[in-house]
Amino acid sequence: MMRRLLLVLALMLSAVPAFAVNPDEVLADPALEARARALSAELRCMVCQNQSIDDSNAELAKDLRLLVRERISNGDSDAAVLNYIVSRYGEFVLLKPRFSMRTVLLWGAPVLLVLAGGVSLLVFARKRTGRPTGSKLTPEEQAKLSELLEK
Repeated sequence: MMRRLLLVLALMLSAVPAFAVNPDEVLADPALEARARALSAELRCMVCQNQSIDDSNAELAKDLRLLVRERISNGDSDAAVLNYIVSRYGEFVLLKPRFSMRTVLLWGAPVLLVLAGGVSLLVFARKRTGRPTGSKLTPEEQAKLSELLEK
C-alpha cells in the first residue's frame, strides 16, 4: 500500500511544470528576483505563444528573461520594464492584454456575445408562443372530431 502511495505521489510531482529559468539568470537579490519572476510570468513567449517566458525554454524567452532582469537591475520600475518590452514587441507579448481603445473589442466581445444570445433567445421564444403547433384538420378529420364531441 505504501509503495502505491509513493508511486502516485511521484507521478503527481513529475507533472509539476519545471520552470525554465536557468541558475545563471537568477539575480543575487531575492527581492529583485521575485520582481523578475512576477514580470516574466506576465510576458508571452513569442515562440511558444501559450507559455510565459518564465516557463519557456526557447532562446527568445531566455533573452527576454535576461532583458527583464537587466532592466530591473538598472532600477526600472515594473511598469517601465513592461512598457519597454511592449514598445519593442507589441501588445501581443503580454499574456493579459491591457484595457485600451485598441482592446475594447477583445474585452467586450464575451459580454456582447452573451447579451446577443440572450436577446435572440427571447425573440425566438416570443415568436413561438403565439403560434399553433401542427397542421389544420382536414374536413374529414373535422367531421369526425365534431361527431366525437357530440357523443
